[in-house]
Amino acid sequence: MFVIIGFLVVSGSIIGGYLMLGGHLAILFQPAEIVIIGGSGIGAFVASNKKETIAGAISGMTGLLKGPKYKPDDYFELLTLQYQVFRMAKSKGMLALETHLENPEGSVLFSQFPNFTADHHAVEFFCDYLRLMTLGTDNPLEVETLIDQELDLHHEQKHEIAHALTTLAESFPGLGIVAAVLGVIHTMGSITEPPEVLGHLIGAALVGTFLGILLCYGFVGPLAVAVKGMYDTDHNYYVCLKTGIIAHLQGYAPSVSVEFARKTLAENVRPSFLELEEATSVLSPV
Repeated sequence: MFVIIGFLVVSGSIIGGYLMLGGHLAILFQPAEIVIIGGSGIGAFVASNKKETIAGAISGMTGLLKGPKYKPDDYFELLTLQYQVFRMAKSKGMLALETHLENPEGSVLFSQFPNFTADHHAVEFFCDYLRLMTLGTDNPLEVETLIDQELDLHHEQKHEIAHALTTLAESFPGLGIVAAVLGVIHTMGSITEPPEVLGHLIGAALVGTFLGILLCYGFVGPLAVAVKGMYDTDHNYYVCLKTGIIAHLQGYAPSVSVEFARKTLAENVRPSFLELEEATSVLSPV
């Protein structure tokens, strides 16, 4: 939503300021310049990136319309899930989790938390490390190192998408110059035309430079920053999971492990200590 509002402000400011100067909007509509700049920019983007990066960029840009993937309710549910899992592990032993880890979608334990269960990647991430613990892995430092390596790889893949969009944005001013030069070449072929015709042709050529700079700094550049911010925000969901797992491995009580995880969350999505304590106190053991 804020992305749309921001783009409307950019467009309104540019068009409004241009009209205040006495400009004519018709001259700004140059389909040929749009084809040169937009087409070559998209072509270069496709040529320089992997299929996964291109698909991720499209997904990331559309995802901005919905905002961050994880909302306050998702974090609240995640913390209560961790409490329930760690309580079972403490009271019945890690092996009691095996049947739930083999089929989390059909598990009585995980079915209490539908938002989490619907997130395939999060379920796989959590269950993989719990499964390692059922196999006898109990060194917090080793597990933390392994989790950090996985999260760094995942984060790097997401940042690759944001970097690709940033590179696309930075290419537009240069492509705008290409469009302007082509417009000047066309104008030089009409050098014998009267001044009013030449003025129109030169103005049309300069629109290429204008469009290239506007696309870079007014639209695609901010879009790349917004996508990166969204990925960074969603990354905290997994940091919360990691923190709870490591605290549990260090032998803390479930309530303490969950409190460690809660402290990693930003204030706008972090439930209060009392809210979480109240929610976990009414959970029935599985």
